[in-house]
Amino acid sequence: MTDYDALTAGVTARLRQVRARIADAELAAGRPAGSVRLLLATKTVPTPLIRAAIDAGADLIGENRVQELVAKGPELADVPVGIHLIGHLQGNKVNPALKWASCVESVDSPEIAARLAERSADAGRVLDVLVQVNVSGEETKFGVLPAQAHEIAAGIASLPGLRLRGFMTIGHNSADPGLVRAGYGLLRDLRDGVVGSGAPGTAAATDLSMGMSGDLELAIAEGATIVRIGTAVFGARPT
Repeated sequence: MTDYDALTAGVTARLRQVRARIADAELAAGRPAGSVRLLLATKTVPTPLIRAAIDAGADLIGENRVQELVAKGPELADVPVGIHLIGHLQGNKVNPALKWASCVESVDSPEIAARLAERSADAGRVLDVLVQVNVSGEETKFGVLPAQAHEIAAGIASLPGLRLRGFMTIGHNSADPGLVRAGYGLLRDLRDGVVGSGAPGTAAATDLSMGMSGDLELAIAEGATIVRIGTAVFGARPT
């Protein structure tokens, strides 16, 4: 077996393990099987390993950096995979991001939403977006404050060129599972309030993208519909 074969075999095996974790978490939470989508976070992951995961059935990946999104997009254009932008988006990177992203999960200001809406409308498309919410209040994290989330989400939902699909967050950086889970519960409650508000364009904003390799079970227990998994499938990233 070559080194490449060993690497791809490892990715395939770990992907099975993560799917089993998701299935077990769905069952433990009393949720229907298949109600949680697996997004593979592919920051720094070379395209051949991403392709190995796609060959093993992965159908959704997420890139943190627009530069990587642009570099990998053409190399993955021939495979049936959704590509989400899950990292912070600067205004000057909107055009290249739109070329390859099927969804932007990290909309964190009315200004970036307006720019995405304008460019999407100009291109004759409707872009799926999630509002990123900083549920932990940590200064190192991007996202709107929870108190602002409802108003900002309603404004985004009204913009032509965008389709509000839900909310995203990065959990508390804490070893306390209760604290982490409470943050995810807060995002679920915010989502429920927006969806139930009756504001135009909010009824389908049901997605909750939350939970990563170390805490996916907590996120699923609180209603995650998308979990973003990187190291549990691809291994530790280079430092």
